Amino acid sequence: QVQLVESGGGLVQAGGSLSLSCAAPGNIFRIAAMGWYRQAPGKQRESVATITVAGIPTYAESVKDRFTISRDKTKNTVSLQMNNLKPSDTAVYFCVLVWGSQDFWGQGTQVTVSS
Repeated sequence: QVQLVESGGGLVQAGGSLSLSCAAPGNIFRIAAMGWYRQAPGKQRESVATITVAGIPTYAESVKDRFTISRDKTKNTVSLQMNNLKPSDTAVYFCVLVWGSQDFWGQGTQVTVSS
């Protein structure tokens, strides 16, 4: 079992910024794709941003130009910088590590954006 430790999140007003971080075991982090998903109440979990081992990011259309995903090889962490947050960004955010055919999930962290 791969344990992912998330931090960050919280409550912010619309237009504000938050940063999420997720730490993974180093031996797997180096060879795994990473990403962030989110799940709002009553909705399905959706992909927000992913980043390959080589550091190539992809974003959901709804967060492009507002969110930035990055990975730090020295700290074995993946981060999600969220700017210009909207109430529609309110959700539980999950870190995911993809290694071959397996995926491992963090416990989730709440992000609430007030209008």
